[in-house]
Amino acid sequence: MPSSEITIINKLGLHARAAAKLTGVAKLYPCKVMLGHSTENLVDGKNIMAVMMLAASQNTVLHLRTEGEQEEQAFKALVELVEDYFGEGQ
Repeated sequence: MPSSEITIINKLGLHARAAAKLTGVAKLYPCKVMLGHSTENLVDGKNIMAVMMLAASQNTVLHLRTEGEQEEQAFKALVELVEDYFGEGQ
């Protein structure tokens, strides 16, 4: 069960388009994807409304955890997406 804190680094934060990309990548894997401000309050990373409700602006630290089949691949893909500024270049 890989887990880590990730920092939202893109300029606009986890806005609608970024949230859609994150949930889209999360849905590619059969494992659970959980995301939140703390390990006690995680939301379903495959649910776009739940992800958007995190209201994660730039420099927000979120906890990411994957659990189940292909958890390592999912975790790596999601971290890469965040580190790539959600493909937005800034």
